[in-house]
Amino acid sequence: MRTDCNPVDGPASAPHFTGAPRRARAAASHGWRAAFGAAAAIALGACSFGPSGEPPAMPAPGHYGVEPQPAQTVEALGVAQRFTTGAQPVPQWWRLFGSTALNDLVEEGLRNSPTLAAADKHLAAAHEQLRAQIGATLLPSVDLVAQASRGRDLGIPVPGAPNTLLYNEFIGVVQAQYTFDLFGAVRKANAARSARVDIDAYQREAARRALATNIVTATIEAAMLRAEIDATERSIGLAGDQAHDTERHYQLGSLTRGDVSTARQSIAALQVSVADLRQRLTVTRHALAVLLGRTPDAAPPEPDLASLHLPQDLPVVLPSDLLRSRPDIAAAEAALKAAAADVGVATAQLFPSLTLNASMGQGGFNWPLALSGAGAIWSIAATMSQALFHGGALVAQRRAAIDTYEAAVFEYKQTVLAAFENVADTLASLEHDAQALEAASGAARDARETFDDAASRHRLGALPAASARGGEQQYEAARLEEIRLIGRRLADTATLFQAMGELPPGNTQTPEHLAGK
Repeated sequence: MRTDCNPVDGPASAPHFTGAPRRARAAASHGWRAAFGAAAAIALGACSFGPSGEPPAMPAPGHYGVEPQPAQTVEALGVAQRFTTGAQPVPQWWRLFGSTALNDLVEEGLRNSPTLAAADKHLAAAHEQLRAQIGATLLPSVDLVAQASRGRDLGIPVPGAPNTLLYNEFIGVVQAQYTFDLFGAVRKANAARSARVDIDAYQREAARRALATNIVTATIEAAMLRAEIDATERSIGLAGDQAHDTERHYQLGSLTRGDVSTARQSIAALQVSVADLRQRLTVTRHALAVLLGRTPDAAPPEPDLASLHLPQDLPVVLPSDLLRSRPDIAAAEAALKAAAADVGVATAQLFPSLTLNASMGQGGFNWPLALSGAGAIWSIAATMSQALFHGGALVAQRRAAIDTYEAAVFEYKQTVLAAFENVADTLASLEHDAQALEAASGAARDARETFDDAASRHRLGALPAASARGGEQQYEAARLEEIRLIGRRLADTATLFQAMGELPPGNTQTPEHLAGK
């Protein structure tokens, strides 16, 4: 950023006159001031006090990731998610999961979260501070001042008279003051404060969207962990039956003590796993309760994983639209505008300031005099000030403001790049989730077929119970991996909806509209 005017925070230079009559010196000084004023007016007319605050141009890639975005993911468990490139983000996207319980939890969290309520109050306070600053800077200040005092002064020494003078003083005046915004310092300061209010507003919106996403992902996590616990407990039961058979065969002499130890180790490993899953479920439920504004003991029950339906149509906002829909990018742009306005403020402080003061009232040394016409008092004054020497502080402050603005430019660019990366990673995750889930579900199907075949042969007496039980254990292990990938696919879908942001009202799609495509 570069400005065209560079005032110097130092002593003002002026021509030096010697040996001339006073009238000639006055005329010359008057002419110099007139010329300087005209030159300054011309220079200021073309002077830029600061950058515009417009965000820098950013690249608009054809697609987010290293590979072009496919039209849809591979089909997994009979569902392929379709990407609608160029679509607009969905405001209440959590409704697309088709769970009334999930909808109720999100709405409760948005309604009762202390974090969101605190953000609302911070935003309201920022609005009031902006109103206070505008009122204090754009309008004159008027104050009523009343004073009553009694004092003693040294009197004039007179023989036989006291050497002190006692008196009362009563004054009541109305004072007014107004500073003219000659070079835009006030306007720029108000613009900077307004931009910072916008930052608070965008951060509040980011907190709202993050809260909704955290509630959805915590609910998915709890449902997934419950399903994993159920599957693991089933495996523990099968391992227990297997250990019992192993011990019986050991007693009959057909198996060794090592076989018994191995069977018991399998049970212990599964018990450790289920204990870890229960701990994670407890922590997740506690976190969900706090997100909802509840105490941990009032955590809601986890839903059935099967009750959460995977959204099939996913919007993929164009990169150019992402700059307007993401609250983190909007906050970075507002910070850029605030920094640009700060440069204008720092520049304007190098130029003259004009303040008008006026007062009117009554005063006197007793009440009758103070209230009479003779007690009328008034004053009016105009004060022009120009910084001459502040030890280089004003120029340094201006340079600091310029550096801060340039840092805000780079921070805006980094925020945009991070947003692109977030979307690219999430889109890639959904594709890979579908591929992994398809492979895991295929393995679970194969394990199920093997188990069903072994169970049928066991019922016919062709296989022992241990063989059929081993097939079921393999199926439960494959099913456990399938459950994890189902939960991950659901959670990554929620992350994508959050990554898309949200456009202003009237320019978005509703969940019902997207679901009906």
